[in-house]
Amino acid sequence: MQRYFSKELKDGYFILDENDLYHIRVVMRMKEQDKVEVVYQEKMYLSCIEIVNEMYRIKALEIVENEVQKIPEVVLCIPLLKEQKMDFIIQKATELGVHKIIPLKLTRSVVKLEQNKKMKRVERWNKIAKEASEQSKRITIPEVTSVLEIKDLEKMEGLKLVCSTVSHNNNLHILLQNHVNCDRIIVVIGPEGGLTTVEENTLMKIGFLPVRLGNNIMRVETVPIFFMSIINYEYME
Repeated sequence: MQRYFSKELKDGYFILDENDLYHIRVVMRMKEQDKVEVVYQEKMYLSCIEIVNEMYRIKALEIVENEVQKIPEVVLCIPLLKEQKMDFIIQKATELGVHKIIPLKLTRSVVKLEQNKKMKRVERWNKIAKEASEQSKRITIPEVTSVLEIKDLEKMEGLKLVCSTVSHNNNLHILLQNHVNCDRIIVVIGPEGGLTTVEENTLMKIGFLPVRLGNNIMRVETVPIFFMSIINYEYME
């Protein structure tokens, strides 16, 4: 069953944006009384289609209990990458339960966004996160923020990690076992070519722990998927 997100419930009917209504009407070709799922204020409603004078309306029928997997809030801080790789990370990390994604401006980032393109790119990223949330049957949509810098991460609270390619004693598995009750994990992932020594030292000064993910060096787009998979496994009930 298709799932959509709504920001407004009025007189028993959900208000959906035009893209969602187009998807219902043209792509899915839904008919009168067809059922859909609508998430509103983190609750899932079984709903049905009503068509009045060719206008599609979404009527709320009942709230359906949703089983939510309890993992800590994960904030992924990822470097600016080429469009296809960014889209892939946002989509897959959303499917795996990420809470927030922060694109970071880093020294070795291959992509440098012009100011006038930043807002459109952020809108696109959030649209991908919304669609991935619908597909994966989530009741929340992760936020993709505007592009930040390392200094902007200083006041964030939680277990703060930086993926390091330099040899360190902190093994991710052991570290997570020592923080089983943490509510939020913030992880910084470097670009192709890695973080510079200055960047890694700056992160450690503001409370980030360097952590190794194993012996193999992974592609940038693989690391968030690997990390989120480990989190899901470690905190699985």
